[in-house]
Amino acid sequence: MVVGAKEHGEWMLIVVAGHLQVFETSLRSERELTLAVLGSGSTVNGTGVVARWTRELSLRALEPSVVCRLAQQDLQDLMRCNPEVGIRLARELATWSMLMEDRWADMVEKEVSERLAGLIYMLGELHGVVSKDGPMIPTRYTHWQLASMIGSNREAVTRAFSELQEGGSVEVRSRQVYIKDFDALRRHAGE
Repeated sequence: MVVGAKEHGEWMLIVVAGHLQVFETSLRSERELTLAVLGSGSTVNGTGVVARWTRELSLRALEPSVVCRLAQQDLQDLMRCNPEVGIRLARELATWSMLMEDRWADMVEKEVSERLAGLIYMLGELHGVVSKDGPMIPTRYTHWQLASMIGSNREAVTRAFSELQEGGSVEVRSRQVYIKDFDALRRHAGE
């Protein structure tokens, strides 16, 4: 699904169930940059609140997902009738903005293994579940998808995963990421 400039201002997209990857594709290099991975209850990057004039957003379901469209006028009416909706939306957008600022700083200042460690830590905190084998990230990501989330390439992510596994922070089995040591992962991320 592609959210163009016109649709971006007309509809709010809400993830009802599943996980979506929100990304942009560079016109010059045709490389993808993942802006967010969203789970149930999340809104897609402020859609329906402000129009996006310059670029399109693309959405990819990482598992079977349900997305709801809410017209801008309906969203505004809902916020007028129930201010708590507006407050929650403002908090979500502020949080999203802070996460993006942190990611941009990481891309400039940190090595690939540090960025990957930070991403895995964040995904574990936001979407992690506890399985019989310990904490894990339920969505299976390819190295290519993870690379697009940290502004890297697949080969560098593969090397970084080896480094994190050798350090005992994570274990990868069948593309499933298990977090073995949150503290070590956080230290490796430079936090």
